Amino acid sequence: MIAIGPLVPSDRARWQELFEGYNAFYERTLPAEIYDEKWQAFQEGKAIHALCARDEGIIVGITHFFKHSSTSSQDVCYLQDLFTAPEARGRGVGRALIEAVAQWAKQQDCCRLYWHTKESNETARRLYDQVAEKTPFVHYRIVL
Repeated sequence: MIAIGPLVPSDRARWQELFEGYNAFYERTLPAEIYDEKWQAFQEGKAIHALCARDEGIIVGITHFFKHSSTSSQDVCYLQDLFTAPEARGRGVGRALIEAVAQWAKQQDCCRLYWHTKESNETARRLYDQVAEKTPFVHYRIVL
């Protein structure tokens, strides 16, 4: 059975292992200080938040998210990162993490939860198509 909950200090190594896997999937490498900085921020739980999925006590998935203001509605919640360990895929981990973030967002009076993924991320998109509405918006960015 998958249990969703907060990360605790003893989870640091496994969290980083999974977050490194997530970043490798998106073909990026983060410096060690970013992992340190984000771990500290997740422990504080003020600006950004994290949850993990455990199966028999082992962390098999992580998600990172935050609440932010919107100019056209109540506050919204952005699910920035979601990663399931390869050996745990197809067992409901991603779905359980999304549901937990949605519940958190409701408790924070957010009116919507949203996220992005690569168009080519077909495995994740099969789940996303089941639990959310695909919007017609196109994502742009300027790297600074």
